[in-house]
Amino acid sequence: MKRILYTIWFLIMLTSISGLSQDETLVDPMLVRLQAKIISAADSSGVPYANIVNHRTHSGTITGANGYFTLEMLNIDTLVVTSIGYQKLVVKIPHNYNGQEVLLFTMLPVNYALGEVKVEGERNKVDLGLGTGKPVDIDPQLRGDAFNERPPVLAALFNPISYWQYYLSRKEKQKRRAREEMQITKYWEMHSKNYNKDMVMMLTGLDDMAADTFMVWFNAQNVLPYTSTEYQVRSSIIEYYRLYQNERQLK
Repeated sequence: MKRILYTIWFLIMLTSISGLSQDETLVDPMLVRLQAKIISAADSSGVPYANIVNHRTHSGTITGANGYFTLEMLNIDTLVVTSIGYQKLVVKIPHNYNGQEVLLFTMLPVNYALGEVKVEGERNKVDLGLGTGKPVDIDPQLRGDAFNERPPVLAALFNPISYWQYYLSRKEKQKRRAREEMQITKYWEMHSKNYNKDMVMMLTGLDDMAADTFMVWFNAQNVLPYTSTEYQVRSSIIEYYRLYQNERQLK
């Protein structure tokens, strides 16, 4: 009885070992020169300029215009093939490949679903012959509700509401004051190029503190227009500096 059990056990083990040897194929790594062509599953044409990357070494090549390529690799290596418009392809060559034949590998095209395309055109603009208004360089928040400038007397007859709004509206008065301040600031920025302390010190010979005192007195005279030229500024400073000296001597 024991002999029979041992015999059955031996046969089972022998069968298991035989099955494992058939399932697992041991392959010795061997360097080969792969010759292959990448073709499209759509029409069997060559896929040009596809990227071929060896997964083990991360080196690779690209296919030619007709889809052919050659690459030195081990017969156990895995290649990754990518190309625009196609699905990624993973390639393994037969273990018994000797490099003498050209292998074909097929890539599947990617089908993109296109959304609805709406075509719109521009309608021709009709010229009604209406001119544009006079451009205004005033900030929109400071523009008047009725007039950008002082309305003429005739406006009281043809547009009395807007006319009296200009003179009686508190909001309009505030806007006009803000405009004046902005305009004065703008003028002084332009004016400072010709009228400044350096100019006063050069023409009068005064030091820094004395020039400040003179400029306060000179500004109080209000004799220098904001639009004065450099020549007018120089002449005014020299003329009024003499008056300034006379006043100081009299005091």
